[in-house]
Amino acid sequence: MTDASRPPQPQPNQRDAWQIVLGQLQAEMARTMFETWVQPLRVIGFQDGVFTLGAFNPFARDWVVNRLKSRITQLLGAVYSTSVELQVVVINEFYRPEQSLERSPQTTVPAEIQVEEIQASEKIQIPNNRKMMLQRAYGSRRAKLIEPERGMFVTLYSFYSWLPLLGHSAFATILAARSLCYWNPMTGELRNVIETDMSELARRAAVSVRTVKDVLSHELVRQYFLRYKVRRIITPNGVRTAGISLQVRMDDPLTPQDQELSGMTEDEPWCSPDFETEEEFDRDL
Repeated sequence: MTDASRPPQPQPNQRDAWQIVLGQLQAEMARTMFETWVQPLRVIGFQDGVFTLGAFNPFARDWVVNRLKSRITQLLGAVYSTSVELQVVVINEFYRPEQSLERSPQTTVPAEIQVEEIQASEKIQIPNNRKMMLQRAYGSRRAKLIEPERGMFVTLYSFYSWLPLLGHSAFATILAARSLCYWNPMTGELRNVIETDMSELARRAAVSVRTVKDVLSHELVRQYFLRYKVRRIITPNGVRTAGISLQVRMDDPLTPQDQELSGMTEDEPWCSPDFETEEEFDRDL
């Protein structure tokens, strides 16, 4: 039988195709990143050359679109031997594949229809009081102001062990500095060097500028949490200060007492060499 007379090979259904892509991505990516961002994705549908995946929140969707869309599209194109467009949408986090309606493996349903069915099934499966709680937290006009999906992780250890040592003003200043930074412990992405000034930290921590200056010279704060460098600029009137460069520790170290009790020390430097030598504040800073 010639190649021309052979019947075309059947294409894999959408779920089998995605499993093939998953296997390839798992081999290419770090395990933590794969399990955090890719493994939770769900197949929604494949129609008219558009392959639709569901992510559980906007952050996961944006991460996949920004970093993996091109690669996933390339892999899907290889699986189907044709051009494929990738679409990533947000689905409710309580959706699970077993909640979908039963279908033949070869059946392809438009994404918008599947999403409607997912939503319809959720109305039955999620208790009313829980759904009302979720809507109040994430889907209301009130939530648009509060933005409950945006938060800052604070350990109970820092609250119960460090707060009594540092005091409320220092603790608030550290949290204010952390709010200006970014850290994702799952992926290791870290942005903890910022350009700021005393007044901005004071405003965020709800303390005075004088208090912020005292906090940044506090021995425990300097050793374990915050390091700064004075920034200066040249003006027609001479050299003047223009704020500070601040490096912020985003994880919580052991307190000196716990270091002694556990035998685990915090001797490893957490700040970069540029911040090891600090300067005295100018009076007008």
